[in-house]
Amino acid sequence: MIADPSELVWKNGQLWHQEQSVDLVYNRLTDFPLEHPKHNALKAAYLNNAIVLTPHPRTYALFADKRNLTLLSDAAQLKSWGADDEDIDILEAGIPPTIQITEANAEAVWRQRKNLFFKPAHGFGSRAAYRGDKVTQKTWANILKDRYVAQQRVAPAHRTLKVDGQDTNLKFDIRAYAYHGEVQMIAARLYQGQTTNFRTRGGGFAPVLYVD
Repeated sequence: MIADPSELVWKNGQLWHQEQSVDLVYNRLTDFPLEHPKHNALKAAYLNNAIVLTPHPRTYALFADKRNLTLLSDAAQLKSWGADDEDIDILEAGIPPTIQITEANAEAVWRQRKNLFFKPAHGFGSRAAYRGDKVTQKTWANILKDRYVAQQRVAPAHRTLKVDGQDTNLKFDIRAYAYHGEVQMIAARLYQGQTTNFRTRGGGFAPVLYVD
């Protein structure tokens, strides 16, 4: 069944869609913690262990909440948890310094904004993410109302390609797709603009060639 979450009902210890009981939900919501009132039935079923929900809020909290980046980029914190030096070096090389924006540090973060990138803790697909040098006072006010992290801005790498016969400078990122701790596939994404997209001429997914 394909259903809007508002069509689900929690009663008698079960989740229902119309007259059908439901025991597994493939979750496509972007309300990752299930905070919206219309998701209450789904949340109740999950909290009462009445359904298999995949993915579920705990998975998101462990692997995708961007506030985790503030811990994974804090060498002293990692050391106190018993992480070894090699793992800490790998994390420091791959994760720019990240802090959570609070009322206490808001003024200092605003002064440093040109060197920062702002990301919502529960964001996805680059939505509501902002380069610091583009942030207006109005946007900043909205950032302070929400749960945001500020990350040291790292300039993207570039490649020059022929697009319609013209040399074109495109930014790129590389994504490693992993499962059970093993990398299954690596791909690059070529783009122009602030964030990755599939609208750039000549952009989109690109193969990655391994060179010794």
